[in-house]
Amino acid sequence: MTHALRTAEERRREIRLNADRMGIDDAYISELVETFYARVRADATLGPIFNKEIGDNWGPHLARMKDFWASVALNAGRYNGKPVPAHQKLTGVTAAHFQIWLGLFRQTLEDTAPSPEAVPYFMERAARIAQSLQLAMFGLPGLARP
Repeated sequence: MTHALRTAEERRREIRLNADRMGIDDAYISELVETFYARVRADATLGPIFNKEIGDNWGPHLARMKDFWASVALNAGRYNGKPVPAHQKLTGVTAAHFQIWLGLFRQTLEDTAPSPEAVPYFMERAARIAQSLQLAMFGLPGLARP
């Protein structure tokens, strides 16, 4: 029995073709990030947390988030940040904030997505990211974080 292993480039091409089929490209990711973070800034709960950390420096943050989501959704490889340490240093953030973040993200997707398939495509990834950050910040429920 032979198993054909796909190269990284073949996998990257497959991801990009799938994203293209759903209408996901850099232009859409830019729209998603701009719309979503405008909503975050306006949110009574999340806005103060983000504004305290980012202040008037939203341009670089939005550019970084566009690279992040292009890397997540298109396998673009443009993001090289470290989201866990960036989030671990925040004070006053609780697990409930992640649920608000996910809700706003879903609503933004439902309002802007180029196709119905794009919503679960992004939400699956967003939920994994949120879970990973929550585990890093708060540990497993019921177990003390080291």
